[in-house]
Parts: sequence; structure tokens; C-alpha cells
Amino acid sequence: MRRIIVVLVAGLAAIGNAPSPRAHAFLDHASPAVGSSVPAPPPIVALWFTQDLEPAFSGVTVTNEAGQRVDLGNAQIPQGSPAELQIGLKPLAPGTYLVSWHVVSVDTHPTEGTFTFEIKP
Repeated sequence: MRRIIVVLVAGLAAIGNAPSPRAHAFLDHASPAVGSSVPAPPPIVALWFTQDLEPAFSGVTVTNEAGQRVDLGNAQIPQGSPAELQIGLKPLAPGTYLVSWHVVSVDTHPTEGTFTFEIKP
């Protein structure tokens, strides 16, 4: 009986410590960072996600305070970094910029979101 209890406890402990599968690609971090103020205009916006992305169904745009696009329209997932999404930027003036992204992870779950960053005058 004691052997059965030990086996059951060990089995439950193993199950309890197993990592849970993630069902969506969530934004992990970005550069410029979410809500940050940067001293100089960045050449790109880069976003890193918790899962690899499907390039055909993932994108990002960057707009200024007037709602005009200031990105180069060249969103891409860099070779060798399947959980990263990048887009080039036009030369930017001081101000606040809105990053809007939508991605589909390799397990086909879509997510989307927005954040801002500021370029100091």
C-alpha cells in the first residue's frame, strides 16, 4: 500500500510541475519598450512574442499623433528569429507614436494589441 501511495504522489507531483502549453503568441517585449520615452528616433520597431509567428498572417504598423503611418511598410520576421516581428521607420520627429500589431502564432491562434512610445524633444 505504501508503494502505491509513493507512486501516486510522485505521479501527481510530475503532472503538477509540467509546463502548461501556451495557446497564443503574447507580446513579451518590444524595442522601443512599451510606454517608453527615448532620446532619439529609432530606425525600427521590434516586437518579441512568446511563440513563433506565421509570417503571412502577422503585421505591425506605426502611426503618429495625427494617425499617419510613419513606418516603411516592410514588416518582417527576421531569419533565425521566428518569434520576432520588425518594421522599419521613416525619420521621426519628437512626439508620441502608436504601434499596432496583429499576429498569428504557429498554432494558428490570433492576437493583437497596441502600445505607444515617445521620442523626447
